[in-house]
Amino acid sequence: MSDANFHQLLHPSHWKAAVGYANGVLASGQSVFVGGQIGWNADQVFESDDFVFQVNQALLNIVAILKEANAGPEHIVRLTWYVTDKQEYLARLKEVGAAYREVLGKHFPAMTMVQVAGLVEDQAKVEIEATAVIPAH
Repeated sequence: MSDANFHQLLHPSHWKAAVGYANGVLASGQSVFVGGQIGWNADQVFESDDFVFQVNQALLNIVAILKEANAGPEHIVRLTWYVTDKQEYLARLKEVGAAYREVLGKHFPAMTMVQVAGLVEDQAKVEIEATAVIPAH
């Protein structure tokens, strides 16, 4: 892996193509672990109860934390999503995808999405964890 391509997507050649995510990522460098981010702003205030708005804000929060490590969305190798309503996620998948691409671009790391009974903050509809790897120079 070169600095220009510090990570490699892992996908068995005989598997159906993954769309919008990777099945695995091989990366080398310094790891950044971002705790679960929810859809509130820097003042820990929810500006909306809208699911897609909260997804967008949670992703913006991840990018802000990565910036503290001089990293960006391109360094993300794994995202874990926790949603309180799988049906809302699926029904609004196109809007979620648009919000995702607006914040993270066309970068699709290994991802997991799980429906949960609830999150610590009652108003939260989504929580997203991220792992990033900054290439060694």
